[in-house]
Amino acid sequence: MDILHLVDRLEELFNESRSVPFTRNVVVDEDRMLDIIDQMRVTIPEEVKKAQQLLAQKDRILAQAQEEAKRIVELSREKAESMVDRESITKTAQSRADQILAQARADAQATRHDADDYVIDSLQTLEGELTRLMTQVRNGIRSLEEERLRTAQNSYSPPSNRSNEPAEEELED
Repeated sequence: MDILHLVDRLEELFNESRSVPFTRNVVVDEDRMLDIIDQMRVTIPEEVKKAQQLLAQKDRILAQAQEEAKRIVELSREKAESMVDRESITKTAQSRADQILAQARADAQATRHDADDYVIDSLQTLEGELTRLMTQVRNGIRSLEEERLRTAQNSYSPPSNRSNEPAEEELED
């Protein structure tokens, strides 16, 4: 049984007890009180044993934690030494990576410049072709309009005064 539960029962017994008038004394059921005290005598050594076991377990866990901390510190020290050794390799690799990156950027810029030149040349050629085609289209439209005008003038001739004026053919003879 839990010691705190027994203390609660003892307090409950006290609260249920009758007080002696005009004093601070109370009348307690002797059998119940002795029963609770006997249970406390049995329970207290068990509680003390549990507390001692917990203290021993705490000490064991603390020793394990300290041992683990030492192991982690040693591993960290070894890793730091390894990282220091790799630092020069890393610096060399970083320098080489920077060179490769700079060369790649320069190559990309040159490729972009060449591509821009190609596009400009292509667009200028296309502009010339479009200008030539526009000229042909305008000439075609003008030619068709002129043809339409001639056809319209030829199909509509004003009435002539043939009776009064001799035809041109007659004058030439």
